This record gives sequence, C-alpha cells and structure tokens, in this order.
Amino acid sequence: MKLITAFGAGIVVGVAGLAGGMVLAGPETDPVKISPQYYIVRIDNDRVRVLEYRLKPGQKEPMHSHPPGFVYMLADARARVSLPDGRSSVIEDHAGELTWRGPTTHAYENVGNTDVHAIGVELKPCARQ
Repeated sequence: MKLITAFGAGIVVGVAGLAGGMVLAGPETDPVKISPQYYIVRIDNDRVRVLEYRLKPGQKEPMHSHPPGFVYMLADARARVSLPDGRSSVIEDHAGELTWRGPTTHAYENVGNTDVHAIGVELKPCARQ
C-alpha cells in the first residue's frame, strides 16, 4: 500500500512539476507569432517550416525560439544576438553562408547598416518511414 501511495504521489508531483514548467516557460516563443512583420512563411508542412526573414537596420526582435535547422544568408549582416541568460555578442554574417543551428532561444537586433535577409529552415519531428 505504501508503494502504491508513494507511486501515486510521485505522479501527482510529476504532473504538477510539468504543468508548473509550462507556466514558467513563459509566453509564446514562436517568432512568426511574436514578430510577424519580420517573417514570411514560405513552406509549412509536416517535416519543415521555411521562413524568409528581413530585419532593417535598428530593428530588434524580442526573445523567441527556433527548433533545429539551418539558416541561409541572402545578404551581408551585422547583428547583436542576446541569450536568455543575459549574454550577448555581435555577429557578422555574409551572403551565401549556410549555417546549421541547433534549438535556440535568442533576441536579435540589426546593428548594421544593411537589411538582415535570410532563409531559415526549421526541422519538425516526424515519424521514420
């Protein structure tokens, strides 16, 4: 009986922790929903979402998240990338660069004097065939 009670209590604590984690995860993190003015969804299916992204000099996108995927730069760009822990760095990207990106959460600010213009391909989990 003690084992069943302990198991049941563990499930309740686990579910409460999961629910609390969802609340602590904060508001919406999908960049298309947070900043639709910077994104055009080019493809969205069960395997990938392809985004075209533009950010003019001085514009800043708030904290948001991306699943794993890659980014193809269509123009040279200079940007400040800020992480949830407060760290930030200025990066320079060049037209034609293709970069793999693991899952990430960041804020992004165009600190250059040209538009940031890129194509992002976000991978979705899918069943193996």
